[in-house]
Amino acid sequence: MVSREQPVLSEILPPEERAIESVVARYQRVAPAVTRFARSLAQDDELRVRLGSRASSGQGEIVLDPGVFQAAYARSAPVTPAEVALASALHEAVHLVVTDLDEERPLPEEWFSDRDEPLPEGPVALLDALDQAGGPAAEAMFLSIEDARQEAQHLDIYPGARSVLGDLYRSAVPAAIERARPIGQFALSCFLVIGGYQSLKRAQRVADPAVALALDEASSLMEEAAAADGPWETAGVALQLLAVARQQGLLTEAAATETKSAKEERQETEQEDINQAVDAVRMVSPILKDAESYDETRRAAQTVEAEKGRKGETEQAGDPATDQILRVSEAPDVYLPTGQAGKLILSPMPFRFASFAQEGRIAIDEAALKWSVAQRHISGELYPLFVANQRRGLRSGYDAGDLSPYAALFLGGGLYQRMFERRSIPTRRAYAVSLLVDGSASMLQPRPLPGGVKAPWAMAAATLGAWTLARLCDELQIDFEVALFNRAFAARPDDSEQTYIDRLNDTRGALRRSQGGAADRLTRTINHYTLKTFDERWETAEPSIAGLFWTAARPQEAAQTARRTAAEAPPVSMFEKAANVDEINLIYAAERLAARHAQVRLLVVLADGMTRGSVENLAAAVDSVEYSGTTVLGIGIGDATVEAAYSRHRVVARPEALTAAMVGGVRSALRKSIALAGGDTWWGHENALYDDPTSRSLTNV
Repeated sequence: MVSREQPVLSEILPPEERAIESVVARYQRVAPAVTRFARSLAQDDELRVRLGSRASSGQGEIVLDPGVFQAAYARSAPVTPAEVALASALHEAVHLVVTDLDEERPLPEEWFSDRDEPLPEGPVALLDALDQAGGPAAEAMFLSIEDARQEAQHLDIYPGARSVLGDLYRSAVPAAIERARPIGQFALSCFLVIGGYQSLKRAQRVADPAVALALDEASSLMEEAAAADGPWETAGVALQLLAVARQQGLLTEAAATETKSAKEERQETEQEDINQAVDAVRMVSPILKDAESYDETRRAAQTVEAEKGRKGETEQAGDPATDQILRVSEAPDVYLPTGQAGKLILSPMPFRFASFAQEGRIAIDEAALKWSVAQRHISGELYPLFVANQRRGLRSGYDAGDLSPYAALFLGGGLYQRMFERRSIPTRRAYAVSLLVDGSASMLQPRPLPGGVKAPWAMAAATLGAWTLARLCDELQIDFEVALFNRAFAARPDDSEQTYIDRLNDTRGALRRSQGGAADRLTRTINHYTLKTFDERWETAEPSIAGLFWTAARPQEAAQTARRTAAEAPPVSMFEKAANVDEINLIYAAERLAARHAQVRLLVVLADGMTRGSVENLAAAVDSVEYSGTTVLGIGIGDATVEAAYSRHRVVARPEALTAAMVGGVRSALRKSIALAGGDTWWGHENALYDDPTSRSLTNV
């Protein structure tokens, strides 16, 4: 049990940590333990425990509603979030496994001792029998003390969870007692005493005098309820407790002239008084909320969406809302230097873009010729330097006193004195380059070109630059990664246009029904798609990048093709028009880059708009990455945000300038990294063979 001196839950848990995705993430960490407990309780080793937007209890399966857990985090109790995650999940598992009110029995005669008319013959269900015997108040009293009995009897093997529930309940008691009417105080006290969360004396001290007297008279009944063998026995005690409450004046006696409508109104008021008091304290499990909720939870058939759920030991119910909540909850948290954090959905690029590869390769050749972007021997003079540096580990590429294998190159450059050079120290270095491209719909919008025409060149030029950089790095045997980032509904690797649109519509509708105002946040996530990973061969990634280029260069044709063959076409609708959070993606890409343990690391970020976060956060992220030893190049397409956020930046307004900035900036940075390795090497001088004037304009490259 947590010390009372510790801060309460509402003080240590910020609002974002009470969001549904954070609640589900904490549940996922304890899900295996909850499943084992539920299977043991049900004596069914095959019982499936799943998450869903609606609680369900059926043969061989229970579905937990994470919204029930979420409500617990609003309490001001001296407990930790991890404790609440386990205790609330165990609480819900107990009620869903144990609660079975469908058994039919003949009406007990003792329940109707004050009536002269004969009882109906034949067995009836428990809730129907209670309604006939005591009306709505009997139902409310029964469900509250049955809730307490189940927890007392079936959570006794988890005293820690019981203590957490006790802290959650006791923290809400003062306010509930203050607002409750006498019958509500009485029902709440019975719930707490039967569940073992409060002593009888403590309950009497905080209750009204009339309620305290009723509790004293009902003490033996509460002991009987705590030890009851099943719900029918608990129901009998509930009727006796109501009789005590009536004797002590806690319930209004029916007038002799009471009409039917007045009776119904009085009974509904009594039921509401009991429910309001008890529900203000307990964790309201749907299966024990009321008769209607019990019927819905117990007998609800699995929806069509549930049949789509992924199978496993502990899993979600497969409905679109839960699928998306789980995907967000399982996404890693990316922390910024400012202390802020955000969820990032990670996924490979949908592989169906490779179906556009043939058209993409043709379009790339045409664009490369049109925009003067070389596609052969891209590394140029860097190639012999990297061969020497990488394969032989020598600064100059040859041993002291030996004739250089690149003597012809030196002769051509007029550097006769370099033909023989003494070796310094070995400087074999590892290199890694990462390219991060804005993947929002604005990158596909038409932009001005010389001559007054407009064309959608931004993402096409960026993809061509990525293609060219990939060839450069492939020639130089440098680790290379390409990623696309956007903020939209996250596509899956196997998505087609049809499956993407269907999932988007189903998920958006389901989340609006179950999460209300949080639906937009859960649907439009921050996404990071890898087109080529560091460990992936260029030949493997090439078809998808080629297909992406055709999609970017011919967006209208790609959309028409996707509409005609939606079941096979790639999800071109994944490029939504939405503001990105650049800094989250930048930090994640930098972390992946740093994990390569390369001495020289280059990160190129290309975007066409302002970050949705803040320029200050983006600048802090860039500074942090630069401080770690990674060179960051920021390229803006018609937007000057890069000037404020990146110390090395370039703003471009033409496609040929974009690809030149990307390739030229990387070439210049690689050339300078070799020069900085030490020694007065000819390639370290920026004016020597500087065949890419575009990259000079990148500040501090």
